[in-house]
Amino acid sequence: MPASAQPSPVPPRKIGLNGRDLLECPVLNKDNAFDARERDLFGLHGLLPHHVATLEQQIARATRRLAALPDNFSRHVALREIQDRNETLFHAIVAQSLDEYLPIIYTPCIGRACQQFSQIWTRPRGLFLSYEDRGRIAEILSDARWDDVRVIVASDGGSILGIGDQGANGMGIPIGKLALYTACGGLDPACALPVLLDVGTDNEALLRDPDYIGWRHRRVRGAEYDAFIAEFVTAVEARWPRIALHWEDLAGEDALRILDLYRGRMCTYNDDIQGTAGVTAGALLAAIRAGAAPLAQQRIVIFGAGGAGCGIADLLSRMMVAEGMDMQEARSRFFMIDVGGLVRHGMAGITQGQEPFAQPHDIAATWTVRDPAHVSLSEVMAHVQPTMLIGTSGQGGAFTREIIAPMAQRPQRPVIFALSNPTANIEATPADLLEWTDGRAIIGTGGPFAPVVFDGRKRPVDQINNSYVFPGVGLAVVAGGITRMTDGMFLAAARALAELSPAAAARDVASAALLPPVSDLPRAAIAVARAVIRQGQAEGVAPPATPEAIEDALEQAIWTARYRPYAKAGN
Repeated sequence: MPASAQPSPVPPRKIGLNGRDLLECPVLNKDNAFDARERDLFGLHGLLPHHVATLEQQIARATRRLAALPDNFSRHVALREIQDRNETLFHAIVAQSLDEYLPIIYTPCIGRACQQFSQIWTRPRGLFLSYEDRGRIAEILSDARWDDVRVIVASDGGSILGIGDQGANGMGIPIGKLALYTACGGLDPACALPVLLDVGTDNEALLRDPDYIGWRHRRVRGAEYDAFIAEFVTAVEARWPRIALHWEDLAGEDALRILDLYRGRMCTYNDDIQGTAGVTAGALLAAIRAGAAPLAQQRIVIFGAGGAGCGIADLLSRMMVAEGMDMQEARSRFFMIDVGGLVRHGMAGITQGQEPFAQPHDIAATWTVRDPAHVSLSEVMAHVQPTMLIGTSGQGGAFTREIIAPMAQRPQRPVIFALSNPTANIEATPADLLEWTDGRAIIGTGGPFAPVVFDGRKRPVDQINNSYVFPGVGLAVVAGGITRMTDGMFLAAARALAELSPAAAARDVASAALLPPVSDLPRAAIAVARAVIRQGQAEGVAPPATPEAIEDALEQAIWTARYRPYAKAGN
């Protein structure tokens, strides 16, 4: 959202804090931009230097300091310090160049930030709810400072990006996600609450680390874990009946189980499962416009059959059904590869999310395979000859020239989305994928990559990132009064995103991007929010409203990084 130091006139905000208490409140602090009147009212004389700065001057000063730092991780740490002190300034800095700052405040810097969170943590932000807090979670949530909360991002730190169990260090993810809710979706920072559900860690390095800030205990699992989550959800539901509860990076099979358990009870969603699926579906629809096989002809291999892979398969199959395909036929088009090879019926350890997409047990009976009990990715690729390959494995370099070869000569352009994060975990680099397919592949990655020059033409690399979807979902909940999140809403989000594709209007589709540029993420969020609200109305989980009323509600819900005048509460 654009920053401005001289906004159109708005009524003063009533403030009850004074002196240092006001300066210590990040969502209200203006640093040395408090003017003389406000310094008189709130007892700030002597606590601030004499000069009264504008927001523009503060941005310029901070930008110079950031530019002087040696690398983006140092900039990430510095920006987090600004965020902990002055939310408005933080978001005004990010808003001036979203494409520059997004990789710094989130992927790829966020992975290292989580690994080093105990070392860089300096000030409280959000809530750390430890397993030792069970029995008093409702009391902790009852604090009046959380009265305005509308969106919670909660993680147990169990499966952070592609780096695994980070325990309490995983708090970097909820903090980063909520920063994007504001930067891209316009969420008021006062409405955002990051939560880390600290149920311990099995990360030996963290348990031995003298600086580790979390609960030094092996990860709680099973019935005890479920009871702790249930206490948290029940307390959230009672405290905020109209909240959006966003789950992030939960460990193992917990993600799908918890989503299924609570999605019919409150407005909750899992971004790893549903957000990833939404942006992937939107990018596939755009890819079809750019020369990929039509949806009815797609055969899709997914390497990495965890929550993200299963969520993608589920939403894409629903999209096929929406276009007239039988559900059984749609599910048969997916070939999922897990640690045990091709997922087939009768295999040990098949998860709830994998089961609908398991292939017949004897599907490889006529194939040439090394081990019929473990059909590998390369063997699946050779025999299936898919139109689309998706990587959600976290295994860097897993896609090789040999694996990609069966896709290279197909009449339609092959679609290859290597979505694993951070960058070191990507299944193949864009440059290699273009080389191995003679430039024909339609490529997407989970993190940012510079354009690749191939055959004399600059080819953009689309970032198939959840930030194209979840900020708009949060905006829809706040503006549209949504009470439940449905699969239909994520399909609506995907279609809205595809409508914004530059490939839809490009003459040279080979060089066109699938998704809008990162700088257009705020526009994408509004389009997604509008579509999600309308779908919610159609499904009866959002109150009826005219198109004009929806637009007004969206406009009213969007927060802008600017300083409002303050007045004394009670006057």
